[in-house]
Amino acid sequence: MIESADLYAVTDCTCADSVSGTGPLISDSKNTIEVDNMRHDPLSDALVTIKNADHVGKDSANVPASRLIGDVLKLLTEKGYLNNYEFKENGQGGEFTISLNGRINGCGAIKPRFSIKVRDMERHEARYLPAKDFGILILTTPYGVMNNNQAREASTGGKLLAYVY
Repeated sequence: MIESADLYAVTDCTCADSVSGTGPLISDSKNTIEVDNMRHDPLSDALVTIKNADHVGKDSANVPASRLIGDVLKLLTEKGYLNNYEFKENGQGGEFTISLNGRINGCGAIKPRFSIKVRDMERHEARYLPAKDFGILILTTPYGVMNNNQAREASTGGKLLAYVY
């Protein structure tokens, strides 16, 4: 077991450790714990990265790739919040390079992922969006990832993933 005094025995962290994302090692005589910058919610991290880059005025942003993030980016591109995106392989699962157009005022992941029915959708729109017919809620449904209007037309509910306006 690691004693509280042993937690301060951090080994030297070189620049290569910082670049690889592994972070410093905390160790004692029996155990070695790697402190890494682990992502717990990649969708939330991607949306925050996009929002911050858009607010600063950058033309593009890079986010780690996943199928869910790809589906959300496709939806945002269809709705005109992004110009386009492309997948690039980087040897670590890939990443999306996103071309921004400055139309995102706010976006974020919704936690916990509420299950909603079609009849409850208006209540959640009022909660997460600033005005009626301004912005979209992104849901995952049995028919795939779609926005609140598409889900209403398909008469299906799902789990709330994110909001964008």
